[in-house]
Amino acid sequence: MERNKVILVDVDDNAIGEMEKLLAHQQGELHRAFSVFIFNAKGELLLQQRAKHKYHGGGLWTNTCCSHPQWGEDVDSSALERLNYEMGLKSNLELVYSFIYYTTVENNLTEHELDHVFVGYSDQNPLPNDDEVQDYKWMNPTEILSDINENPSLYTVWFKQALPELLSKIER
Repeated sequence: MERNKVILVDVDDNAIGEMEKLLAHQQGELHRAFSVFIFNAKGELLLQQRAKHKYHGGGLWTNTCCSHPQWGEDVDSSALERLNYEMGLKSNLELVYSFIYYTTVENNLTEHELDHVFVGYSDQNPLPNDDEVQDYKWMNPTEILSDINENPSLYTVWFKQALPELLSKIER
């Protein structure tokens, strides 16, 4: 399932247009995205290692799944569909918060996203899609944060920003 376009948005998440995904990342246009975090009963987070051939972030560790909704899709159903497509998992998801970030990444690309962060729970082991996911592992969030501090280059930029904020919101 190829997702070649992104929805351009303003800072209030109002859709203002559509653009080819790579072009949006080349020009640093603000667009809608989502990140899904699946925890198990032990409190471990399911991480995925992005497939090496991804145009950015290939081979990096990140949250359970992430993508961009397409025109006419709502973010919630798009996140559910993508979780199943990338990781072979089904879970109820809850939107916890959204944030905007802007940063340069490899290949002269810029991530400028309004990212909707969802949480779900599952004790199933995933059945990853090889086109999207190179590997996966369950890890304790404290160990993840420690590893991010020691090895930041092994993780995606959005994951490093989203995880601490998410943990502060769900541990209240």
